[in-house]
Order: sequence, then structure tokens, then C-alpha cells
Amino acid sequence: MKTASRVVSALTLSLFAAAAYAQNDAMSASMPMDAMTPNMASAPAHSGHATKADRTLARAVRRALGKTSGFDVSGVFVRARDGAVTLSGTVRNGDQIRQAEDVTRSVQGVTSVTNKLSLFHGGNG
Repeated sequence: MKTASRVVSALTLSLFAAAAYAQNDAMSASMPMDAMTPNMASAPAHSGHATKADRTLARAVRRALGKTSGFDVSGVFVRARDGAVTLSGTVRNGDQIRQAEDVTRSVQGVTSVTNKLSLFHGGNG
């Protein structure tokens, strides 16, 4: 029984390794060599930790949103990575979704905006 379990574990690991290799190979095959940044293949993935510049930019965006007349920033989350800003969370009306994106684009240092805001649907349950 132990042998069968080991065989299943080995096969599972092999499948995961093959899938990861195929996924990585497909990504690099679909990207022209001149589009890759230097050392892209060997560069580690982003650590997931915001740099000081990322935190500063996110605070600047949040401050700009907070100063916008009639805009409730309490349900909005701002994430910045190397100038790319992602907005997520909820706002009270549809106009605020586009307004948040426009205000964010106006902040110095923002290079792109991904707007994942949605409408808040209040309720009691």
C-alpha cells in the first residue's frame, strides 16, 4: 500500500512540475525576445512587499481621492506597484467609479490604473 501511495505522490509531483514548466515556456514563447527586460527570465517574481515608493504613491492617491468633493474613500483600497495603481473595493454610485480612475490618473507618479471598483449594495443581511 505504501508503494502505491508513493507512486501516486510521485506522479502528482511530476504533473505539477510539467504544468509549471509548460506554463513558463508558453509565456516566454509568446513574448518576443526584444520585449523582455534584461534578466527577465532569471529575475525573481515581485516579492509581494510594497516598496517605500509604492506606499508613498498609494497614500498620495488615497489623499487625492479623499479631497475629491462628494467622494467617499472609506470603501476604496489602493495598491501601487512601480507606478501601476489598482483600485478595488466599493463606492456608493456609478459616477464615482470613473471619478476615482480620473483622480488616480491625475496623481504624479501614476503610470497606469486598474479599476476594480464596484457598487456598494447596502442591506441588512
